[in-house]
Amino acid sequence: MGLRFMEHILILTHDPEGTRDWFCNNLGFVSGYHPEFGFPVYWLYIGDQDVVHIGKAQHSEHQNTYLSTPSDKPSVESSRSDSLGSGRIDHVCFNCDGILEFIDRLNKNQVEFSERKAHNSNLYQLFMREPINGIKVELNFSAQEALNAKRLPSWTSTGENSTE
Repeated sequence: MGLRFMEHILILTHDPEGTRDWFCNNLGFVSGYHPEFGFPVYWLYIGDQDVVHIGKAQHSEHQNTYLSTPSDKPSVESSRSDSLGSGRIDHVCFNCDGILEFIDRLNKNQVEFSERKAHNSNLYQLFMREPINGIKVELNFSAQEALNAKRLPSWTSTGENSTE
């Protein structure tokens, strides 16, 4: 028995449609099939795999019950970012290729991002913040792809600005 891979993340938000649209328009996810849960959700796919699930925060008692765990307390408001159980996640990361296409799409959509070379690794990263829920998103590319595309990181593992 052991972990094999991460299935998906669930984002509960005040704006499910806006969240869905941001991930689809800026990162290239495709909204697709999901089972019926008795409350509205969106499932976003990479190829055939659903990776990001999106629902309306505090939509209904049925949804709250369905998503609850045995240790949850009814008085906890899970939509508040400072409440118990919201478990602040710093960011989500997706492995990617096609760095120039991503950069063109992000620039076209006026999404601000930073470029980083990860700590003596073979990773080149784009970091941005999804504006509806404040979720930080990391996109990882091979360092060789970024080098071939003549991209220079604004930050390196030493903390130095490589463009100066």
